[in-house]
Amino acid sequence: MNTHDLEAFLAVVETGSIVAASARLNLTQPGVTRRVQNLEDLLGTALLDRQSKPLKPTSAGREAYEQGRRVLRSLEDLKSGLAPGGPVRGEFRLGIMPYLSEAALAAPLDRLRATFPDLTLRITSGWSPRLVEQVGRSELDAAALCLAEGIEPPDDLVADDLGLQPVLLVAAPSLDVPKQASLADLSRFPWVMNETGCGFRAFLRRTFETARLPFQVGIEALSADLRMSLVARGHGIGVVTPAAFAGSPWRERVEVLDTVEFQPRVRSWLLHRAPAGRLTRPLALFRETLTASLGELIS
Repeated sequence: MNTHDLEAFLAVVETGSIVAASARLNLTQPGVTRRVQNLEDLLGTALLDRQSKPLKPTSAGREAYEQGRRVLRSLEDLKSGLAPGGPVRGEFRLGIMPYLSEAALAAPLDRLRATFPDLTLRITSGWSPRLVEQVGRSELDAAALCLAEGIEPPDDLVADDLGLQPVLLVAAPSLDVPKQASLADLSRFPWVMNETGCGFRAFLRRTFETARLPFQVGIEALSADLRMSLVARGHGIGVVTPAAFAGSPWRERVEVLDTVEFQPRVRSWLLHRAPAGRLTRPLALFRETLTASLGELIS
């Protein structure tokens, strides 16, 4: 098997198009197409659904992608293992959920770039459920994410516990939420939330449904600043991190709710597959720096 053919196929799956894959690999589009076709001829099956836009792998293609990613990673690990203490090369595909972006995209990435200049960082943003799936399928090397307190990561992944993080519930005074609100009180108001796919939103819904109470999402908005502005204008109850609240220009126009029965917290995790191989040192450095950054934001 030609590893260049495998690299081309992986690039197409990850970028969703021949055009983007050719730009990543610095190849012509016909060159990428030819390499993917070579791999399909070798394996005797179609690996891409060419009718879909963006391009998606077939069922055989998904299996080939997962195994192919492991093959290339093993080759990179082998090269690094033959040069102990030498430069760490190749890609580090890291997923970061929006809740952790303020902490993860500053000092941790700066230290990674300074310590491992030959390592190419590919950062993906997404919600925790999706990031867990991507790490499990080897589409990402690691992911920094949060899960609601009490929810554990999958057993087949290495999960480094980065600690508990508080979550604030906020609302405009004009919404007239009781100062000490019970779950029943909170269920009477609309919520301003992330889009569907957010793990914490799903946790909130389960919490209310378990108590046989309604949970109404009034507005979906991806941007944290937009959500805070909507909350400040009285459109619903919002969820915000202490760090985001402290830095928000809307903080003077909302109040933090003192909930009686519900004290939401999330636990931060760094997930990756074993063995870490050549990424052992970058992962350790990222984990150490991210843990310190999260501690600073809490204090």
